[in-house]
Amino acid sequence: MNILGISAFYHDAAAALLSDGVIIAAAQEERFTRKKHDPAFPCNAIRYCLQTAGFSIKDLDAVVFYDKPFLKFERLLETYYAFVPKGLSSFIQAMPVWIKEKIFLKKLIYDGLKEIEPFDRRKIKLLFPEHHLSHAASAFYPSGFAESAILTIDGVGEWATASICKGEGNSIRIIKELDFPHSLGLLYSSFTYYCGFKVNSGEYKLMGLAPYGDKDSATYGKCVEIIKSKLVDVKEDGSIFLNQRYFNYATGLHMTADHKWKELFGFPRRKPESPLEQQYCDLALAAQTVTEEIIIKMAKEAYRLTGSKNLCMAGGVALNAVANGKIQKNSSFDKIFVQPAAGDAGGALGAAYAAHYIYFNQSRALPKQQDALNGAYLGPEFNDKEIATAVKQFGGRYQLHDDFDEIAKVVAKLIAEGNVVGWFQGRMEFGPRALGARSILADARNPEMQKKLNSKIKKREGFRPFAPSVLAEDAHEYFELNTASPYMLFVAPLKKSRQITTPLQYNTLPMPGKLQFVKSDMPAITHIDYTARIQTVHNETNPRLWQLLRAFKQLTGFAVIVNTSFNIRGEPMVNTPQDAYRCFMRTEMDYLVMGNLIFDKAHQTFWKEEPGWEAAFLPD
Repeated sequence: MNILGISAFYHDAAAALLSDGVIIAAAQEERFTRKKHDPAFPCNAIRYCLQTAGFSIKDLDAVVFYDKPFLKFERLLETYYAFVPKGLSSFIQAMPVWIKEKIFLKKLIYDGLKEIEPFDRRKIKLLFPEHHLSHAASAFYPSGFAESAILTIDGVGEWATASICKGEGNSIRIIKELDFPHSLGLLYSSFTYYCGFKVNSGEYKLMGLAPYGDKDSATYGKCVEIIKSKLVDVKEDGSIFLNQRYFNYATGLHMTADHKWKELFGFPRRKPESPLEQQYCDLALAAQTVTEEIIIKMAKEAYRLTGSKNLCMAGGVALNAVANGKIQKNSSFDKIFVQPAAGDAGGALGAAYAAHYIYFNQSRALPKQQDALNGAYLGPEFNDKEIATAVKQFGGRYQLHDDFDEIAKVVAKLIAEGNVVGWFQGRMEFGPRALGARSILADARNPEMQKKLNSKIKKREGFRPFAPSVLAEDAHEYFELNTASPYMLFVAPLKKSRQITTPLQYNTLPMPGKLQFVKSDMPAITHIDYTARIQTVHNETNPRLWQLLRAFKQLTGFAVIVNTSFNIRGEPMVNTPQDAYRCFMRTEMDYLVMGNLIFDKAHQTFWKEEPGWEAAFLPD
């Protein structure tokens, strides 16, 4: 049975293909079009999935879209009716788009598939599971759990903004839902917007900014009090009620009623790209604190309702790795599985799973490994011959090595010497995190590395932290982590023995001053609060990165390196060898390793930059 799942038309369009319940391929459209968070119908991603399987559209038993368009259209209409006359101009502007994307969605899907190849539309079964069911399926079915509580949290699907489900065997039962306009995802995005970041893109920046807030400051305390007394009423079961007087997302073009928030907090919305003053750090910390409180309450309610010792999580809010770490520490669950493509992209995979197990009632076998996602390495891959051919157009010069053990030792030495290495190996990751297939690697021990990576490689804000990749078997020596974290979705503290105490006046310093202090023996991956977002590397799913880390440990005594996504700010993660070589040459990366080919920047003699290339990548 062959099932194609699709997500599209909001953000992070993607496609995923199952064959007899096994994931053959999955990828986001942005990786092919080079448009970050591309919402367009995923023709390129679908084409890739079909080619990988050797299928044509006629070989598919079903095409499954990740939500129900008519339910979503009903919610849009009822929301505007409830708020009338507020938002009338927005309603008039949006109506033509809604009619096209919601009412005529079947036609859009058929037309999109027709761009790929001709087919008989009468023979294509189109299915539409609910949005949060797609999220729940994306987490539960590939997990290694026979039964599990399932918690999904995002902005909004059709009506639901969060759900608690119970997964058992091949079935998922929805137990409880929170409905629009009361949404934890939209609450968090409102703070993302007010702190000057882009909604549906900058939420991870808000999470990274939060530790720069001062819990002892009057501003932080005031912000928490205002949030909980004016903006959101938090119930014991984790359900919330948002005071719509202070929000515009239901009917307007912005997240917040800016003038009312200014009156509440005493400072205006931060202008994008402007300096980050302490008050915005304190507000980010307050937002993160309240968000964590709500998520923990939701998780406890999921445990109470299901009695399961396992928890699966999906939806965009499940990418909040700090909150995930708090759940892992403060809940009764023994095991937690977070879908690595937790946002809308993962909805494509969940839609396919929901059709396979629920609609077609197929039996479910548990994966032999820790989960069925193969480390999330589900995208395109390229062999050495294809890589060498691809870089010919650039005149790229390289050394070809036959022995990967030799490559691991060479690259480990390069990293230990302070070089930054582009790492392009195997199948591309599915989801927003670089997991050692399309990564930039560096030495976590280097006190100058965070600054170098942010300013000269990634070209992004200096406060942003970097994540470590660590040998799974050695993680306990570096971090207070008692679970596997293969998808970089848990934040945990460094071991006390590795932390370096900061001066007494540290918290009173402005952000640039705080960045100057070395906080551990791995300063490049140590966030301001002594935590890190950890990837545990397993030989079973990524033997090449595992081998590199082992070589680095043998050389330096450390089994940890910096791992950040292979892209610059505003650019999607690289997909092809051409993407990787361009990014390598546009930045101050020192070496590029693609397959068994090693490129030394000093030996690249020809590079003609495309004029105005920076304009293609808008600030994220």
